[in-house]
Amino acid sequence: MTDNDILVEVRDLKVHFPIKRGVLFDRTIGQVKAVDGVDLRIPRGQTYGLVGESGCGKSTLGRALLQLTPPTGGEVVFDDVELTTLPPARLRAMRRRMQMIFQDPMSSLDPRQNVESILTEGLQTHGIGGNRDERRAIIGEALDKVGLPRWALSRYPHEFSGGQRQRIGIARAVVLGPELIVADEPVSALDVSIQAQVVNLLDELQESLGLTYLVIAHDLAVVRHISDIVGVMYLGALVEEAPSDRLYTEPLHPYTRALMSAVPVPDPDVEDRRERILLAGDLPSPANPPAGCRFHTRCPWAQPTRCADERPVLRDIGGSRVACHWAERIASGELRPNHAGAGVTRAPDGGEAPEPVSIPAPTAKADSVDG
Repeated sequence: MTDNDILVEVRDLKVHFPIKRGVLFDRTIGQVKAVDGVDLRIPRGQTYGLVGESGCGKSTLGRALLQLTPPTGGEVVFDDVELTTLPPARLRAMRRRMQMIFQDPMSSLDPRQNVESILTEGLQTHGIGGNRDERRAIIGEALDKVGLPRWALSRYPHEFSGGQRQRIGIARAVVLGPELIVADEPVSALDVSIQAQVVNLLDELQESLGLTYLVIAHDLAVVRHISDIVGVMYLGALVEEAPSDRLYTEPLHPYTRALMSAVPVPDPDVEDRRERILLAGDLPSPANPPAGCRFHTRCPWAQPTRCADERPVLRDIGGSRVACHWAERIASGELRPNHAGAGVTRAPDGGEAPEPVSIPAPTAKADSVDG
C-alpha cells in the first residue's frame, strides 16, 4: 500500500482533559488521558472499524480526527493536509470533505428544524447551490440515496422513527459530498430489526459514492460485517490492528482474545469449545493509567519483567500490528496464564488451540423505509 492510497493518517494523537479543583480559583490537579498516543492509517475507499469497551476513548478519537475536540498533541493528516495546524477558515473548508454520523439521532437533530432546514444548513454554510430550488434538488437527491420520501422535507425529527431519524443523519452527512465519514455507534440506539437495514445502507453508499469510513462501535458483529480493517482500543491506546477476518479468527493481543472469547455462540445446538479468558480486577482509571503495559494489571499472561515497566509499541506480526511484549509466545502456547484471580479455561477435552470465533453479521436487506 502506497502513501497515495492513504486518506487519513493519525500520528501519536493525544487528547487529555484537565481535572480541576477549587472554589474561588480552579487549579489543574491532573489529566484524564482519554486518547494517549494513537497511530493509525485509513486507506481510501475502505472502512476502519474501531472497537473497545466503554470509556476506552473511541468516540474522543473520532471527534479529534475531525477536530471537533482539539487534540492535546500529535498530528491528523487528511489527504496530505495536516489538520491540527490549519487556521479556522481553512479548517471549515476542509470539513465539507469530512462528516460525522452521531450515535443518537434524536439528540443530534435540532427538534425545532424540519428536515429541509437540517439538510440545507450545511449547503448554505459551504456556499453550495445558488438558490432554494437548486438546494432542494440537492437535498432531494440525498433523501433518495438514504431511502426517504421527498415529503419528509416538511416534517420534524419527532415525527420519524429511530431508523428514519438515523437516515436523516446519514443524509445530512452525505449531502455535502464528503470523502470521509466518521460513524460513531451508528446503530447502537436502534432496534435490532432496524440495525441491519442501516448497516446495509452504509455499505451501499460506500460502494456508490466511494466513501471512506471510520466506524466506532462496540457491537463486534456489526464491525466484522462492515469493516476492512479493525483496531482495538484499551484505555486510550490502540493495542491491536489487523484485517477484519484475521482479527476475528486469530486475535493476538490478550485483550482482543478476551473480547472474542466473550462473544456467545449463536447456535444453541453447537457446543462452545473456545477458550474462555477471565480478566482480573477492574478497569483502571484513564486519569491514572498503569505504568508499562496498560493491560498488565488484568492480563492472565502478565510477566514480572517488562510488562509493568516498559510500554509496548505496535509492531508487525504476520500481517497484524500488536502492542504486546509476548504476543508470539502466547499464540504458540509457550507462555501459560499465571495471573492470580484470572485465567484461561478450555473445553473438557483439553484441546490446544481455540476454535475460530464465529460472530453472526447483520445481512438483512432494507426493502422499505423503517417503521
